[in-house]
Amino acid sequence: MKKTVVLGVTSGIAAFKSVELIKLLRKQKIEVFVIMTKSATQMISPKEFGKATGNIVYTELFDEDFNYKYILKIQHVDHIYLADKASVFVIAPATANIVAKIAHGIADDFLTTTLLAATSKVVICPSMNVNMWNNPATYDNISLLKKRGYIIIDPEKGMLACGYEGQGRLAHIETIYREVMRQLESSESLKGKKVIVTAGGVIEKIDNVRFIANKSSGKMGAAIAEECLLRGADVLLLRSKTAVSPRYLLPEKLFETFDDLSKLIAAFVPKYDSIFHTAAISDFYVKNQHKGKITSNLPLRLDLYPRKKIIDQIKKLNPHIRLIAFKAEYGLPEQDIIQAAHNKLKESNADAIVANDIGKKDQGFESDFNEVIILFPDGKYKKALRISKQMIAKEIIDTLINKRVI
Repeated sequence: MKKTVVLGVTSGIAAFKSVELIKLLRKQKIEVFVIMTKSATQMISPKEFGKATGNIVYTELFDEDFNYKYILKIQHVDHIYLADKASVFVIAPATANIVAKIAHGIADDFLTTTLLAATSKVVICPSMNVNMWNNPATYDNISLLKKRGYIIIDPEKGMLACGYEGQGRLAHIETIYREVMRQLESSESLKGKKVIVTAGGVIEKIDNVRFIANKSSGKMGAAIAEECLLRGADVLLLRSKTAVSPRYLLPEKLFETFDDLSKLIAAFVPKYDSIFHTAAISDFYVKNQHKGKITSNLPLRLDLYPRKKIIDQIKKLNPHIRLIAFKAEYGLPEQDIIQAAHNKLKESNADAIVANDIGKKDQGFESDFNEVIILFPDGKYKKALRISKQMIAKEIIDTLINKRVI
């Protein structure tokens, strides 16, 4: 079945960038239909989008020669036709106005009426002045849309067309394109599977105010959880309070400390088929934690003691669960990383382990990119070179499915 993207274009100054998105989609043989708001037509001519898509550009609910008797006879309504045809519905750019209208179910033009009738996945790409983005009304509207399952690609920070600097610039077209393709390529390869994903880092308390933490952002775990959800799995995300939120609406439990996560693992692991343990667990704990707030007037000595490994407990809790472990090393030669990962794989009785070097520039912790090695108990491994964490997640799961690990 041919894939179709319905693209809504509103009157943000970034409207012209959507032409590039169309070109990228058309290269993949994806059909694109564009709906423009009336104000958007003042920004860029509908002819530009008609030329890029090869299709009619929709702007008005009612043509000048509209005849309801004719509609009743042919039983064809354009906005319902497009709503049904959409494999994915994208709005880029999405102004504060359109975000507010969608959040409150207002359907007063071709775009909002079509979207209200759509049952496909919806990707919204906001673009606006930084103060508009930070306005509590916009925050509430975005939060409401996320709760309903809309996929929000947050705007980027930078210099804005209005002369302000801050968050509000339309996300990079490549970022939007990758998300749309991710939605279009979703499958049911994990349908019926129950999957846990852990993400983010734990904290180790020093006193009631201070703690030790690591740099884990939880981005890799979020990408894994999203990819499993796209493939039809029943996903539970165990996410640290400081980790990034997934773009998609999915069940999650939050943790902060080692003990928090240990309790969640003990409660849910016996009930699930697979677990991706991507969370960055502290290797040490602070002995004799202080109550209250330690004075800063005197030197302080902390005694750190090794933690037990959560990963080593998972198979004991559920011998049948498929355990995919993650192993981070810093600045080691590749063969040493492979050996360390293989040792951990055997110690934890994991079914696969994903290793990476967090010492490399702009990958691993905090980065949007990663480069990993996927190892198996038989000693075989596969390398995934530096790409986005969303694409790494896809490659990891493709590899695990091909090896019949999950």
